[in-house]
Amino acid sequence: MGWKMGILWLLVVLVLLGMAYVRLAPSQVARWHVAPVGDANKDFKRGALRVVETGPDGLARFDAIARAAPRTQVLAGSVAEGMATYVTRTRMMGFPDYTTAAQDGDTLRIVARSRFGRSDLGVNRKRLEGWLNRLQAGG
Repeated sequence: MGWKMGILWLLVVLVLLGMAYVRLAPSQVARWHVAPVGDANKDFKRGALRVVETGPDGLARFDAIARAAPRTQVLAGSVAEGMATYVTRTRMMGFPDYTTAAQDGDTLRIVARSRFGRSDLGVNRKRLEGWLNRLQAGG
């Protein structure tokens, strides 16, 4: 019975270490703060890309919405630079999701994607569409 408890404790420690890594691992700006590429909306397993006509102030309005979102902070960039990347962490486990928005004239390109896992179960697409609905509603 002792070796079974040892294995159980080992598994508990490994799970806790994994959870700590997810929460504490630094975000590599060079990897995540990259301009979205594409001219059409696209969904993929770990995120989504949206291309919307917003006028020249789209990024500024989007930035205000993203900054007001729960558990979201700016990773890099700014409205003045024309591109910003945000990190949103899941409520329970703290998984980081990255959203990058770039203004190109009147077009705003936004990509939202997860860092961990094979699928985000549509979470990034849903968040992105919620933010875009607020953007189109005026704030």
